[in-house]
Amino acid sequence: MADEGGAKVSGGGSGGCKAVFPAESVMLPASMVLVQLFSIVLVLLSKLALNTGMQPFVLLAYRNLIGAAAVAPLAFFFERKAKKVPNLVECGWITINATFGVILAMGLYYYGLRGTNATYSVIFLNLIPIVTSLVAIALRAEKLAFTSWPGKMKLLGILACVGGTMVVTLYKGKMLRHPWPSHLLRPHTHAAATPAVHHNMVAGTLFLCGSCLGYAFWFIIQVRLAKVFPSRYWATTLTCLSGSLQAFVIGILIDHDTSAWRLKWDLKLFTVIYSGVFNTGVAFILMSWAVKRRGPIYPSMFNSLAMVATVIMDSALLGTSIFLGSILGTLLVIVGLYAFLWGKGKELQEAMAAAKNASGKEETGDCGEHVEQHRGGDELA
Repeated sequence: MADEGGAKVSGGGSGGCKAVFPAESVMLPASMVLVQLFSIVLVLLSKLALNTGMQPFVLLAYRNLIGAAAVAPLAFFFERKAKKVPNLVECGWITINATFGVILAMGLYYYGLRGTNATYSVIFLNLIPIVTSLVAIALRAEKLAFTSWPGKMKLLGILACVGGTMVVTLYKGKMLRHPWPSHLLRPHTHAAATPAVHHNMVAGTLFLCGSCLGYAFWFIIQVRLAKVFPSRYWATTLTCLSGSLQAFVIGILIDHDTSAWRLKWDLKLFTVIYSGVFNTGVAFILMSWAVKRRGPIYPSMFNSLAMVATVIMDSALLGTSIFLGSILGTLLVIVGLYAFLWGKGKELQEAMAAAKNASGKEETGDCGEHVEQHRGGDELA
């Protein structure tokens, strides 16, 4: 789940390529669990803020402004010798990156979250690697080999994820009882929520599907951005600033009421600061480290934790009912996601080995570029 935040993490490592120290065997998974915790809290806070009347583009504009402020010190510290002023072509790619990553991916997700619920929306976040791979295949940036076991596992994972999503969407089933209390926060937000807005599952599902496509194209665009503007911290900072500006303009055009942009010391301000600092700043650092040490597949392996925890917390805090169909569909998505990630990880290992064998010791520097082309836009971290 790692979303969000306007950051692209590209690591040169993959499983087995770097020595893993004993402390890392504990710190790496602990850091990924912490990232998932950040994501869970963000989804619930965003849902509460949207329920209390906060406009999605207002949240986007302020969140990315805080995110830029959180990542900028990293750029000054780690990339102070790098080129800081992008040229016209680089500005164009940064703007396109912000349009797809902030306006389309995050913006549509917030609209989908407002129209559905946290449990339902998190399922679509876990479909992003599947959709990214399908878009990469459609653009011929990636191939799906049906004859190999990794290719078969990827296809099985895609089918399982699509089937699980259809089950959650089309089949409700019996309402399940749970041992934990519910409606802990709903009395405070229910009065502010509008039933016509917060229970429009059809429109919300379409927004979430559009968000998945936005994320897929965003990851693919970042591969190109990394080539023309390799300073990732500066690229992240400028992307956040560009996304914040675009969100502000679109937000003003949609709603001319300037009172919507006034923040007070309440839940809305806390959501903005939390998402910018933790889900853009801290999560970016942790996922950068994890991808560098274990490869781009590693952070996605922990996504199921967010799905399960969100189901429980959404029910306990917001009173969302749990149905048999949602449980069965979620399990299918989890199984499909891990099958897909296993196949993708094997393909990355095979590509790395093939590149090393082909280039030899004198051309090992080209290995990372070969693998980057093979995995296309699938660097979900």
